Amino acid sequence: MFGLKSVYFYLIACQITLIKFFKKIYFSSKNYNKSLESKTPQQVYYNPNPFLLSIIAPSNEQTFKINEIDPNIFWFENKKKHTDQMHNFFWLSLIDRKTDHKKLKKIIYVWMLRNSKYRQKVWETSTLSTRIISWILNIDIILNNSTFDFRKNLLNCIMSQTNHLKKNVKFEKNLNKKIEILTAIMLTGLVFKEYEENFDIGIKELENLVKMFFDSNGFPLSRNPNDLIFFSKYFIFCKEIIKDSQKYIPEFLEDIVEKNLNCIHFIKTPNGQLPLFNGATSLNLGQIQKYLDDFKPNIKNNNLGGLFKIKYKNHFLITDIDKPPQKKFSKSYQSGPLSFEYFLDGIKVITNSGFGYQISKKIELLSRLTACQSTLSINDTSITKFEKNEITSKIFGNSILNSFKSFDFSSKNESDFIGCSASNNGYEKKFGCVHKREIYIDKKNNFLKGTDHILKAKDGYPIRYSFRFHINPDLSVVKTMSGNSALIQISKNKSLIFTINDENIDIEKSIFLGEKKIIDSACITISGNLVNKNKIFNWEIKKKI
Repeated sequence: MFGLKSVYFYLIACQITLIKFFKKIYFSSKNYNKSLESKTPQQVYYNPNPFLLSIIAPSNEQTFKINEIDPNIFWFENKKKHTDQMHNFFWLSLIDRKTDHKKLKKIIYVWMLRNSKYRQKVWETSTLSTRIISWILNIDIILNNSTFDFRKNLLNCIMSQTNHLKKNVKFEKNLNKKIEILTAIMLTGLVFKEYEENFDIGIKELENLVKMFFDSNGFPLSRNPNDLIFFSKYFIFCKEIIKDSQKYIPEFLEDIVEKNLNCIHFIKTPNGQLPLFNGATSLNLGQIQKYLDDFKPNIKNNNLGGLFKIKYKNHFLITDIDKPPQKKFSKSYQSGPLSFEYFLDGIKVITNSGFGYQISKKIELLSRLTACQSTLSINDTSITKFEKNEITSKIFGNSILNSFKSFDFSSKNESDFIGCSASNNGYEKKFGCVHKREIYIDKKNNFLKGTDHILKAKDGYPIRYSFRFHINPDLSVVKTMSGNSALIQISKNKSLIFTINDENIDIEKSIFLGEKKIIDSACITISGNLVNKNKIFNWEIKKKI
């Protein structure tokens, strides 16, 4: 069955690849570009607040100086590098609107001369969508004191690109790109009276996207905290734009924004970052922070998006207690069931390695392996396998090829402890064992303690187990003379002691990828062999007295 599934996805990928090839040829034809032409908008019905662009544009405190740029060579100088960054016009949020508008017109005029017809790189879905958004959010200064011809050409250019998006939005499988497309389409319906139907089209499909990709709590089904931030920015942007236009805000949009903000409050760690699970990296919350500060969270339980949070006094712990997402949402899944991140006094102590997608394809795949998460691995084998076929992965991404069940989850908050217990059977089929982890904060003695169980579900050949506890790269760790403990140095006068009963530990080299670059780090490792029996591991992390 597994083989048949792989063949099926491979054949589908081949079909899509062929379709894309023929589309590329067709898109470049005169007939296709002719089909994108439509009625020129007669006026801008609504001028959006340009500062709302900062909600979705990459945050940058610097200004973008264009006063010294020669418009005639600007696009030639940037032909080969930074294509998306230049052609998406997000940099419009950084310009000086008082002094740069004349030069901006010239830059856009030259752009239209070269790119008003379909060009593959420049008209890439994400780049095109964000360009429309950027132009419309700054349309007041772009059209200010403009000639009739410039105005007509710009509005026609916007609508041609929008029509291209409308023709192809149903084929877009990447949901991150799809929300960009729908936002652009919706926006044209707000500002141009002749295309009001675009607003309804965009809103309807946005609602369908919410139903498809978010659970009842507003957490993305990819289980990726980065996706939560990305989509919430666009939902907030859409809501604020509609509000600014004095149009009725759809109920589903109000609802998903509220749920998204609630989820962000839930997962946000003491250092103001995201926990490193399932594709997350260190992320500047930027403009969205204002909305978080103004929002009063309503968190009814400690389990959202398959992540369980334990918060007690100066302790903060978050752990992955759920199964992988569906294959179609698993492109960023990291194989770390029962892995956790732990903070003490606001400082991260135990971490996962982070997601390496902005470094290289090789590092991205490495970062998804179980060994890069603070959990159990068996025989140095990742608990899930990933798509490696070049054609299939190009279309569907490096989605998972196998899944597992998480079960027996329970949580307790008693007078003397607070914590949870969960199991997964990810290694049962291949190695005949189940992993159970209990993790608690001892309220009375104020320290973290854990118990890991390897349960041999059936007889089999010997296994090699490895528990890894990845240490924050900002901290140092050394093995003590006892052999079963390690000293974690937080500062000159502050340290923690990691101890495990009846086991020797090792300090291994590791890498940290959460900052979108490779940083050397270390991890505490407990390894050994196990044959046809259960085994229990008791460990704790407490302040060194």
